[in-house]
Amino acid sequence: MELLAPGGDVDSIKAAILAGADAVYCGLDKFNARNRAANINFDDLQGILRLAHQHNCQVFLTLNIIFVDNEIPALIGLLNKLVNTSIDGVIVQDFGLFYLLSRFFKGLKIHASTQLTTHNEGQIRFLSKLNATRVNLSRELNLKEVKALTEVAHQNQMLTEVFVHGSYCVSFSGICYLSSVQGGNSGNRGRCSQPCRDRYVTTPAGEDYPLNLKDNSAWFDLHELDGAGVDSLKIEGRIKKYDYVYTVVSNWRKQLQCLSIHEELLTDNSALYKVFNRDFSNGFLTGTINKDMFIDNPRDHSIQRLSEVNDYTSDHKLEENQTGLYKEKEGIKTSVENKIKQLSIAKIPLVINISGESGSPLEVAVKTPGTSFLVLSEVNLANTGTEVLDYAMIFKRLKAINDTEYFIETLCLDNLKPDVYIPFKELTAIKKRLLFILNDSRETLDPIHVPTFRKQNREKLKSSLLVLISSPNDLHLCKETTGGLCFQLPDSFKNECAEFTDLFRKNENLIPWFPSVIIGDDYIAAVEFLEQVQPKLIVTNNTGIAYEAFQRGSNWIAGPYLNVTNSFSLLSLKENFNCSGAFISNEISQTQMRQLNKPDNFELYYSIYHPIVLMTSRQCLFHQVTGCGKDQIDATCISQCEKSATIINLKNDTIYLEKSKGNYHRIISETNFLNTEIVNDFSDLFSGFLVDLREMKNGNKTDVNKSGIIKQFENMLDGDLNSKAELLQMIQHTTNSQYKRGI
Repeated sequence: MELLAPGGDVDSIKAAILAGADAVYCGLDKFNARNRAANINFDDLQGILRLAHQHNCQVFLTLNIIFVDNEIPALIGLLNKLVNTSIDGVIVQDFGLFYLLSRFFKGLKIHASTQLTTHNEGQIRFLSKLNATRVNLSRELNLKEVKALTEVAHQNQMLTEVFVHGSYCVSFSGICYLSSVQGGNSGNRGRCSQPCRDRYVTTPAGEDYPLNLKDNSAWFDLHELDGAGVDSLKIEGRIKKYDYVYTVVSNWRKQLQCLSIHEELLTDNSALYKVFNRDFSNGFLTGTINKDMFIDNPRDHSIQRLSEVNDYTSDHKLEENQTGLYKEKEGIKTSVENKIKQLSIAKIPLVINISGESGSPLEVAVKTPGTSFLVLSEVNLANTGTEVLDYAMIFKRLKAINDTEYFIETLCLDNLKPDVYIPFKELTAIKKRLLFILNDSRETLDPIHVPTFRKQNREKLKSSLLVLISSPNDLHLCKETTGGLCFQLPDSFKNECAEFTDLFRKNENLIPWFPSVIIGDDYIAAVEFLEQVQPKLIVTNNTGIAYEAFQRGSNWIAGPYLNVTNSFSLLSLKENFNCSGAFISNEISQTQMRQLNKPDNFELYYSIYHPIVLMTSRQCLFHQVTGCGKDQIDATCISQCEKSATIINLKNDTIYLEKSKGNYHRIISETNFLNTEIVNDFSDLFSGFLVDLREMKNGNKTDVNKSGIIKQFENMLDGDLNSKAELLQMIQHTTNSQYKRGI
C-alpha cells in the first residue's frame, strides 16, 4: 500500500520525503482546499518534483475546490503549465475541472477529492466516467464498506485512498456549510475556519466542545486495510509543521515495513502522541461510532496523555515529566530541521552560449552541473530578417525554460556575430529541442486554447415554482405549485422501500428528491426504488443516483448540494450524464452567477427559500449535548431516533441539532435562507425556483400555512410587487448574505 503524506509547505514536503513517504500531496498558493496552509509557488513545485522523484516519491497537486467562471482562464493557464511538468496527479472536486482535464489535458491523472464524499458504488462509476484514476473514500466508512467500494473501484480501473491518520471532520466532507454561513469562509474553497472546534456554552451533558472529534488513527488496523484491498493510506495534515509530518510518516513507514515482511505489527504508538494530537479513535473505520470518539478539548493532547499513562506520585514528578516532554518535542523539531536542511529544491542552473554567423547554423551550447550538449538550428543565419538576434530577443524566446526545474543562469552571446537574423519559429523549435533533451526525451506541449462560451442572448423566462416537502401530509400542495412537488426521500429507507414505492406510484407527478448521503444497503434500496417506480424526473444530491438515472435514460436534475458553480460544470453534467438541469449553489454571489452560461436545452434552478442545513453527520451529535441512553450508534438509530437540541457559541449564535427518523444527524441554522432579489436579477436565467417546506426544527415558525407561502411565491413570480413584502412579514429570521458575499 502507498503511504501518502501531507505537504503544507516546502519543509513539510522535505520531511515527508525523508521519512519514507511514497507520495506527497500539496497545494499551490491558490486553488486548493487548505487555504490556511503556507502552500508552495509554481517555482517551488518544479524543484519539489525533481527532489521527490529522485527519492522515488510521487507528487500530487491539490486543485480540490469549486471554481467560478472568472477563475477559469487562470486555471487553464495553470493546467497548460502543469502538463509540461512531471506531476503525478491532480486532486479534484469541481465537475468543471473534471471536464477540462478529461477533454483538453488528458496527460494529467485525475484523483477524486474527499470533498466529493464518495460512499457508494454508483459514485465510483460516476467518477470513472469522469476519467478519475483514483478516489479518496469518505472518512465515515467502515472496513466492510471500504472493501466493497474498493472492489468496485478496481473493476473500473480506479485506485482507492483511505484516510488513516489526522483530523476527523464531524460532517461529511463537501456538504458542510457551517463556516461558510457563519463567517463567509467556505470549506468548498479551502477556507474552513473550523467552527466545529470552537468552544460553546456548556451543554447539559457538561461539555464545552460538543462537536469536537478526536483524531483519526488506523495504526492498529493495517491488516484489515490490506485485506480490504486499499491502495493508498492517506495522512491528513497540510496545516501541520514539518516535525509533525516527519514523526507521523516515519512511524507509519515502520508499521508498513512490519506488514510487508510479515512481522507482527508494532503495538506501541506512543511516538504519535509526542506531536500534535487530539487523542485517537478509529471509530468510523471499525464501525463503532460512539461517544468515545469525542474529546472536550481541541488543543494538543500530548501533555494530557502523559498524565493519563503515568501514575505520578507528586506534582513535582508530573512537572518534571512535562518539562521532559517539551524538551523532547524541541529535540524532534531540531533533529528534523537539521535533516531537511540537507535537501535542496533549488532549480538546476543552465549556462547557455549562443554562437554563429551569417550563412551557418545557430549554435546553442547548453551546460548543466551534470552534463552538456549542443543544439544546431535547421536553417542558417541570415543578414536580413524581421528582428535582429540580440540578448532581449533570444531571452524572450527561451525564458519558458525558467518555468521548468531549470533556470537560465547565464546567457552568453559573445560568439554571436552582430546583425544576424533567424525566423522566430526556428528559435521556438530550438527551445523545444532543448527542453526535450533536458526533460528526458519528454515532448513539450504547446498551450491549449480551450474554446470560450459564446455570449448568450437570453430572453426573459416564465419561471415556475418547485416545492419540496418531506411528509405525506403535505401531498395536497401538489395542486398549488406550477413547477411540481418534490418529495425528500430519507437518507435511509431500506426498511420502508415498499411504502415509498407505493407512495410514488399513487402520486405519479411527485418528483423524488434524493439526499446527499446514501450508503451501503440504503444505496441498494434507492436503486431498487428507481427500478420499481421509474419516475419521469428526479432531483438528486448524490452522484451515485445521478449515474443510475443516466444509465436508465431517466431525466434528472443536479441538486443544490452538488455544489455546481460554473459553466463547465454544467457542460460536464449534460455531456457526460445527459443531465437535464441543475441547481446553482447557494454559496455563490449575484456577481459570480452573472458569468454563467448554460448549455442548450438545459434548465437552471435555484433554491430561493430553505432552512439552512449546515452539516450532516454519521456521528451522534447528542452524546455531548443532552446525552444519549446508548453508548454507540446501532442499526436502529438512523431509522428510529428522533431528537432535537440546541448549542450556543460564545458569540451567542444558536445552532440547532436535529435527528429525524430515517435521516442522519443534521445541524441547522437558526436563520432561514430567503432571496427574493434573484427573481428580478435573473429573469432570463432560471427556469425554476425552489421553496423548501420541509419541517425542520430550527426554532422558526411561519404565521400562515404552507399554502399561503406558496401563493405569495407564485404571486412574486407573476410580478406582484407586494408579494416580497408579504413574504418578509410571513417568514422571520432570514438571510441572503451568501448571495451578496459569494465564495
